[in-house]
Amino acid sequence: MKSYDEAYITGCNEGHEWMLPWFFKNFKNHCHKPLVFSDFGLSPLGLAIVRENCHAVMNLGDVEESGWFRKPLSMWKSPSKKTVWIDLDCEIKESIDDIFDLLEPDKLAMVEDKPWTKRRGHKWHNSGVVGFIDKPIILSQWCGAVRKYYKEEAGDQEVLDRILTPITKLSYITDLPNEYNVLRLQTEIDNYQGKIKVMHWTGKKGKDRIRGML
Repeated sequence: MKSYDEAYITGCNEGHEWMLPWFFKNFKNHCHKPLVFSDFGLSPLGLAIVRENCHAVMNLGDVEESGWFRKPLSMWKSPSKKTVWIDLDCEIKESIDDIFDLLEPDKLAMVEDKPWTKRRGHKWHNSGVVGFIDKPIILSQWCGAVRKYYKEEAGDQEVLDRILTPITKLSYITDLPNEYNVLRLQTEIDNYQGKIKVMHWTGKKGKDRIRGML
């Protein structure tokens, strides 16, 4: 597979491929870096759509962990020196290519998950947008923890929170500005009034909003 200096990566399985045309349209309207796709188990039609719109495709269909638990491994297998993972339910509203300038060595660049911080009582980070340089140690640890805990946790984000403490979060995570990953709950419940470069339509209600845009 060709290597890249900077690239985005996303992925899904057959159950979420209905969002592909919507995601690709928004991405192409605003972003100009290569896009790599991680195939979690697409249909033939879904794979054909991906190949028409992405620079490279990685096959993760045979990995034991299911669904979004394959995200950390997808990041680890990225063919790029600087990588930014972005969830398929993220609506890219303007260019985020400058995000690559915010990445730091040995850290994951993530937006604080303020709704979860508020509700869980300690600082959380959302894994809908994750940037990094090369292969940081914390990414390797995250992949290992997913293999260990994926049957016990709700998702990859919960696994990451499980293996970090307030001190190690300072060492391994750098905060991105909120505008790079604004969560649905922030706008619907928490009265977010800031800039939005990426709107993250989380949960069933978020997917219903996406269907309304199709």
